[in-house]
Amino acid sequence: MDARNPLNIGAAARAMSNFGFHHLRVVNPYDVAFQGARSAVGAADVLASAENCETLAEAIADCSLVVGTTAIGHRDLQHSLQRVEAGAPVIRAHLASGACALLFGSEKFGLSNKDMSHCHWLMHIPTREEHLSMNLGQAVAICLYELIRDSGAPVEPEKGSAASSAEVERITATLFAALQASGYPKLNTSDSFEGAVRRLVRRLHLQTGDAEFLLGMLRQMVWKMTKSGQAKG
Repeated sequence: MDARNPLNIGAAARAMSNFGFHHLRVVNPYDVAFQGARSAVGAADVLASAENCETLAEAIADCSLVVGTTAIGHRDLQHSLQRVEAGAPVIRAHLASGACALLFGSEKFGLSNKDMSHCHWLMHIPTREEHLSMNLGQAVAICLYELIRDSGAPVEPEKGSAASSAEVERITATLFAALQASGYPKLNTSDSFEGAVRRLVRRLHLQTGDAEFLLGMLRQMVWKMTKSGQAKG
């Protein structure tokens, strides 16, 4: 969660407590707001254990599924998009075998394009077009309610063990290093290139074993190209 208003952080934490969710991570919060939120009524336990993370990558490192939330609006989204009632069963199925992060942006701007590049897909709450955005605490409450609404229904766990966000980010970083070593031209000409590459890697839906295998291959490529470049120099 990326939030600035202590009332909204507190409301989100209270919604988590209402529906039985306990792991809150706040990304680079405004310190006054974060400390002020800790006095929220009915959410003391959630806020007491809340983690303050410097970066989004740190916050989602152990999660093998990252779902962003968005009001849609007029943004040109580069992800698959699910309504909350359709996305909730997918998240529940994933939770049977791995950790999931549900990502909310700031009250004013929502998730940035860079934030979204860390997501596997996006979820939205249908609202009328004249008023697309919702209060952060209300959005958190609706999403979490949908997650528990049919929690007694049987779900089929996903097969295999999905790679964690930390593993996927290591692959992404190594791929960037390989592109840099190869002199790939788009690396320095497009502001959106980094996000496009990160989204591409996440769409592979790598399993843990496959992620390790791919990372090893990419590292060998980087080593070989770097060594070749040094020899020519």
